[in-house]
Amino acid sequence: MSDPMAVSRKLVAVFAADVEGYSRLMGADEVGTLKGLTERRAILDGLIGEHRGRIANTAGDSVLAEFGSAVDAVQCAVEAQDALAEANSSLSPDRRISFRIGIHIGDVMVRAGDLFGDGVNIAARLQSIASPGAVFISGATYDQVRKVLPITFADLGAQQVKNIQEPIRAYQVGAPSETQVAASEGVAEAESPPPLPDKPSIAVLPFENLSGDPEQAYFADGMVEEIITALSRFKWLFVIARNSSFTFKGRAVDVKEVGRKLGVRYVLEGSVRKSSGKVRITGQLIDAVTGTHLWADRFERDLTDVFALQDEVTVAVVSAVEPKLRQTEIAMAARRRPENHTAYDLYLRAMQLYYLATREGVAEAMRLAHRALKLDPGFGRAAALAGNCHMQNVLWGYAVDPQFDRNEAVRLSRLALSIDDGDADTLARAGIVSAFVVGDSESEIELVDRAVALNPNSFHAWHCRG
Repeated sequence: MSDPMAVSRKLVAVFAADVEGYSRLMGADEVGTLKGLTERRAILDGLIGEHRGRIANTAGDSVLAEFGSAVDAVQCAVEAQDALAEANSSLSPDRRISFRIGIHIGDVMVRAGDLFGDGVNIAARLQSIASPGAVFISGATYDQVRKVLPITFADLGAQQVKNIQEPIRAYQVGAPSETQVAASEGVAEAESPPPLPDKPSIAVLPFENLSGDPEQAYFADGMVEEIITALSRFKWLFVIARNSSFTFKGRAVDVKEVGRKLGVRYVLEGSVRKSSGKVRITGQLIDAVTGTHLWADRFERDLTDVFALQDEVTVAVVSAVEPKLRQTEIAMAARRRPENHTAYDLYLRAMQLYYLATREGVAEAMRLAHRALKLDPGFGRAAALAGNCHMQNVLWGYAVDPQFDRNEAVRLSRLALSIDDGDADTLARAGIVSAFVVGDSESEIELVDRAVALNPNSFHAWHCRG
């Protein structure tokens, strides 16, 4: 009898699909969304079977499947998007249930029918950066299908995605031939502007070189790349890849138009000027929807070690921009109508109340965090925040049943880590629970050290480490 926990390896085409804006849709209409999702899953599952695929895992709004052939996987994805678009055609844009699909051919581990490894992670990351209704494939997949399928492909360049060390060459499947050039220059020129994602989104535009010295352009570009990388460490932020934002280099742009084309709420832009051995960098953060300036500052440094200067300015910019973004998002959540709830909205409202540090504030923050977690069981930061609320109930003397709150604090922090142990804020919050509730300071130090290593620009990680 075979061991159900045995691990084997094989080369497959991994197909990852996920619903765009699922939390928003559920928040607006749980019953209607569930019914629509069931109908679309029947379409998707049926096509996967028709193209000789096998569904390895599902999680409500997501599907992970394997195909023995990259050609079968891509054909299935294209037909699926056509069928799903037809199913959405009679619905208003805000009610449509659209899937993003990513495909990568690679080596995977198989255990009890489920798939693991980099092959899965890359397909999932391609799915996460795909536009709703689109199919993104890796360079390895493209090499297998480009001469076989009568389909156009748009080269999107090398994409730097979270938790994957090397950039991934990405292609969009089925891009019309007349838009191929635009797509190869980045998502900015896409015909259909992508909608705003569920979480805060930002594009960092190339900084303008005001020095009259072409060599300073390299310094400015390098600094922008460092800022993009640093902001990408904040997992609650959706950061546009360099290849997309740099399509605007050297062009006079309207920030609102940039926001529409890239599908982002915020734009960070700036300039660099060199003079008399010094360099002056200015930056400004703009709400791309309203055109409002949210933050602006100027940094002047001696131009000595270029790389050290880039690092120093990057830290200064990111440490100013990230808290401002968080503050702005919380303020917007507070202004929205109470019935307009998504998991992320609930989380933001909970954070605002948690920081009041009052009995009522902590109680309401706890309630909202639990609601967010119920709406999105994979929301690790909501679980971590709920755990911290239970902990503070005990520490601040608000608890009616201290032992219950202690147990819940530990349970929720462990749940948060099981969901996502690669998020700096989650690690930091779990570390605090370990110290103050469990009494295990060594584990706390280990957790917050990992948090700081993951995101050296997170004030919360440094605060908890202190």
